[in-house]
Formats: sequence, C-alpha cells, structure tokens
Amino acid sequence: MKTRLIGGIAALLVAIIGTVLLVNYVQNADKRALADTETESVYVVEKTIAAGSGIDKAAGAVVRKEVPRVAVAAGAVTDLNQVGQKVAAVDLMPGEQLLTTRMVDADSLLGPARVQVPTGMQEITLKLPIERVVGGTLTAGDTVGVFLSVEDSAAKSGGTQLTFHKVLVTAAQFSNGSTATSHETAAGDDSSKGALNSKKSTSSNGTYLITLARNSADAERIIFATEFGSVYLSKEPANASEGTSGGVVNTGRLFR
Repeated sequence: MKTRLIGGIAALLVAIIGTVLLVNYVQNADKRALADTETESVYVVEKTIAAGSGIDKAAGAVVRKEVPRVAVAAGAVTDLNQVGQKVAAVDLMPGEQLLTTRMVDADSLLGPARVQVPTGMQEITLKLPIERVVGGTLTAGDTVGVFLSVEDSAAKSGGTQLTFHKVLVTAAQFSNGSTATSHETAAGDDSSKGALNSKKSTSSNGTYLITLARNSADAERIIFATEFGSVYLSKEPANASEGTSGGVVNTGRLFR
C-alpha cells in the first residue's frame, strides 16, 4: 500500500515538473527563435482600430514587440510620438504593424459622412433632436436653412426667424459621434449614403450631431440661439426659394 502511494506521489511530481518545463519552453520559444536574429522594436496592432480613430483613444490597441529587422515594414512606428494626434486612414487589423503611412491628420480624413470645409469658414456642431434635423435625413454635403428662435422674457414673448439660407452641412453623425456609411443603408439602396436615417440610427437615442460651416459672425448668432433659445434646420437645396416673411415671427405677426 505504501509502495503504491509513494509511486503515485512520484508520478504526480514528475507530471507537475514536466508541465512546468513544457510551459517554460513554449514561453521562451520566441526568444530562442530570435536569439541569433537582429530585431527591432516596433508597435503592432493588438485590437482593431477603426478608421478615423486615434491611438490615444484606443487604449491597449497597440503593443511594442521585437520583430526581425528583415520583417520590419517601411514606415513602421517605433515611437508613438511619430503618430501624435493623427488618426487611422483605414481600419487597422490585429497582427499588422502600425505604419506612419496609414495615419493621417484628422482634418484630411473625409468619408461619406464628411465634406471639405470651404476656405474662410469654420465649423460648429449642434446637438439636435430628430424633429429638428428633418427627421434624421440630413447628409454631409446638404445645404440647410437655419431657423433661430429666442424668448424675450422682459417682453414676455418670443420670436422665430429663418436667419441663414443654404448653410453647408459638413458632417452628419449619430449622437455617440459615429458616422453613417453606405453599408449601413438598406440593402440595394445607396440613396442615403452618409445619411442619419440608416439602420444604425437606433443607437442615436433620438439626438444627432450636425456640423455646419459658417463664418465667425454667423456662428456667434447660431450659438447664441442654441444657448438661449432653439434651432431648427430645414433641408434647403440650391433651387429652393429664399423668400421669408421679411422679419421675426412673433405672437403679434403669427396670424397676419
């Protein structure tokens, strides 16, 4: 009986020692493989980085690894300062080396939900509910009419005016900041590329981010109305009439 017990204990110890040695051997396999190879430390993608995302906002998405020098790709990032605030130009997949050639300035990354800002203009973003953005059908590149409404507490009245015509929409996003792309539209329908009313709109919680291009003076007025009143946007194409009531609509003029 004692002999069997001692034999069992010995077999268990041998199994444990063998397992430890095997694990240690496997863990050091990469080091042995590179022992006689010149290597270079580069950054490698560990988690998928979506196009338009910066490395600083993708925690743990890249790790520093030793790679055989002959396998280092042109433009491989060896220092994250090479990337700075740049964003991925395309989706970066796990296992590939982080390359400077695939990182671009955020301002230069244009897609189906973004258009170039005209020279001399600046951008402002409004967070608006669906009924104020034409039911969520606005697309980057559309032009809109901007209606401003404010309340005059002293006069106990308010007013509304179609203040700006054909204002360029440079970006149309869901409230979480994500953008609509063509693959999110209904199958076989490309009519709403970049539009808010795609399948993904279910994650918008009823509000949207609309970015407008306007000069600084106009931007001030729009922001004032956003802070102390309300803003509505109409879809106003190039051929839309710009005729208005000629002034501010208030309770005194509403039914004239």
